[in-house]
Amino acid sequence: MKYVMGIDLGTSGVKAILVDEDGKVCGEATKPYRLIQDKPGYCEQNPEEWVEQTVAAMKELMARQPVLSKKVGGISFSGQMHGLVLLNESREVLRPAILWNDTRTTAQCIHITNKLGERLHQITKNQALEGFTLPKLLWVKEHEPEIDQQINMFLLPKDYVRFRLTGSVHIDYSDAAGTLLLNIGDRAWSEEICQVFDIPFHICPPLVSSEDEVGTLLPHIAREAGIEEGAKVFAGGADNACGAIGAGILSSGRTLCSIGTSGVILSYEEDHERALQGNLHLFHHAKKDALYTMGVTLSAGYSLNWVKHLLSPEESFQSLLEGAVDVAPGANGLLFTPYLVGERTPHADSIIRGSLIGLDSRHERAHVVRAVLEGITFSLNESIALFRQAGKHIDSIVSIGGGARSRTWLQMQADIFQAEVIQLDNEQGPALGAAMLAAVGCGWYPSLEACADQFIHQAGVYEPEQKHANLYADLFHLYQQIYTQTRDIHAGLAQYRSI
Repeated sequence: MKYVMGIDLGTSGVKAILVDEDGKVCGEATKPYRLIQDKPGYCEQNPEEWVEQTVAAMKELMARQPVLSKKVGGISFSGQMHGLVLLNESREVLRPAILWNDTRTTAQCIHITNKLGERLHQITKNQALEGFTLPKLLWVKEHEPEIDQQINMFLLPKDYVRFRLTGSVHIDYSDAAGTLLLNIGDRAWSEEICQVFDIPFHICPPLVSSEDEVGTLLPHIAREAGIEEGAKVFAGGADNACGAIGAGILSSGRTLCSIGTSGVILSYEEDHERALQGNLHLFHHAKKDALYTMGVTLSAGYSLNWVKHLLSPEESFQSLLEGAVDVAPGANGLLFTPYLVGERTPHADSIIRGSLIGLDSRHERAHVVRAVLEGITFSLNESIALFRQAGKHIDSIVSIGGGARSRTWLQMQADIFQAEVIQLDNEQGPALGAAMLAAVGCGWYPSLEACADQFIHQAGVYEPEQKHANLYADLFHLYQQIYTQTRDIHAGLAQYRSI
């Protein structure tokens, strides 16, 4: 039996899984790393911690089954999107990485929009938002000119880790599509955008497909991780693209709901000219020559983490959610908006913050927890509504991540989305997608579709309960009013947040 390893570099930690030729997950290891949040809106990480913890996760995984050292044939990666890693000519990191959920770049986004107008969307198929990489580059240029002058290359998080493990510098199309520097239609870096913003073209790394072999582990990394030298390393892809592969979103009509720190509604796409509204994104898929459309809730699982820390930090998530099971849909007249760090879809707004609307003295902890779950799901439903307005038919949704670990939440998704929601057997998210890229790269399967047939299996299907679906449809209309009704209040409060 042969094996591949999938490594997912998330926002809060790294996960490594070992998968055999039949698609069985034979082991997993996770390692955390810290966020650096020195100022309101700032979110950074030390790239060296990514490398250290990735190697530690690989080492732990292999230490459990050292006899498999010679049988690991391939390794691939998934990673958090958009984060800016800056390297000098010696390939040394110049500053902490600025992450996808950092919101300091509003002024730069306005500058990009004013400078390029409609041309930005024509080239990149996306709008200028704080999460993307280009605004971060411009922020460094403006606020840290001494750093800017030393930039010889930028990378995204998983690409930096892969560089440190192999010595080879690349970026795949699915991650490059989230930089706001890629011409989506031409599958090439945009010289026009680089020229407009005085960005040296040479700092953009070489582009490769997600399935491409880009090297092997460096000898000292292989020894430390406990893997025999010669294991092939494949480029991998953005976390959402790999999550889509790991959930079988590989053909038209397939849609994904992924709830991690952020939440994503993602739908397979073949037309790069589709008209999209409301801050939906169009990116390259990790499947070659395919694309996907996507809407994002910035604080999905993050909102659940927040309420757990606030109300019951020592309790397990399972115990916390048990109380919400007995609360009727609507949380006894309580609505929550998950705008804890701003929002992306449909409202690209770094100033807006969350709300609990309808609190009264009869509400208990379980009502608040239920309202948070519903609010996250309502926010994701705004993306689904935009997809449907754009002419996409969404009748079936595969749910992965934190939202797929609770039967109550899965049923809630079916009721609010008004679609069947599919739960997967042994769902491993982006790490499995990365492993599948390695499996196809190693020649185990002729295509990702053939690999998915072997690796991915359904565990259950949740159908909408019409009574609850009707109630949620009414509540959703109320939910959609909260943003416009509270936007000015939150803007006024913004000046007090650093106190």
